[in-house]
Amino acid sequence: MSKTIEFHWDLGSTNSYFALHLVKPVAIKHGATIVPRPFNLGYVFRKQKYVLMEEPKAKLRNRKDDLMRWARRYDLPFRMPSRFPMKTSPALRGALTMRRFGKEWEFMEEIFAAYWERDDASVGELTGLLPVAMKLGVDPERFAVLADSPEIRSALASETDKALERGVFGAPTFFVGEEMFWGKDRMEFIDRELASPSPPRTKDCGPEWPDV
Repeated sequence: MSKTIEFHWDLGSTNSYFALHLVKPVAIKHGATIVPRPFNLGYVFRKQKYVLMEEPKAKLRNRKDDLMRWARRYDLPFRMPSRFPMKTSPALRGALTMRRFGKEWEFMEEIFAAYWERDDASVGELTGLLPVAMKLGVDPERFAVLADSPEIRSALASETDKALERGVFGAPTFFVGEEMFWGKDRMEFIDRELASPSPPRTKDCGPEWPDV
């Protein structure tokens, strides 16, 4: 049976940038297919009444330092963009558009590198995505029409609703079968899940955490 890793991501997620790079070696090791799942993280946050930047100042100060440690650890040219956060729905629709051309992953690599490595926030707008489409051999006019079409808009809404239904609350979130893993630092667990026998295992039967 073929193995898959479903990868829920949003361009505005710092940790999705790292996950994009870190999940690939795990997939290659197990001969697994990565299935990208773009979803609107901002919408999910609003549904959960979570405000990204309204956190303790000490946590916000540490976050950047910690991200730079990850960049050094994996030799990635990550940098915090000058425009953060930003609207990402055009880029997410762009990814779903490029799925029609079999170039979704390449598109993801291009836009993540633009925003998180070169501080190019133009990929947050449809016009800024046209050069990416052209670079990947897709007619930019056709790309623009599709990315702004009701079909693609509906597809993104559907991906986001399905993510919420499955319990996704942040990015990156991965699924191997029905096992969910949240965060860029869960690769060891994904690796173990892919290596485990296929029959489903008993869930942890301990007490549930209370809602807070």
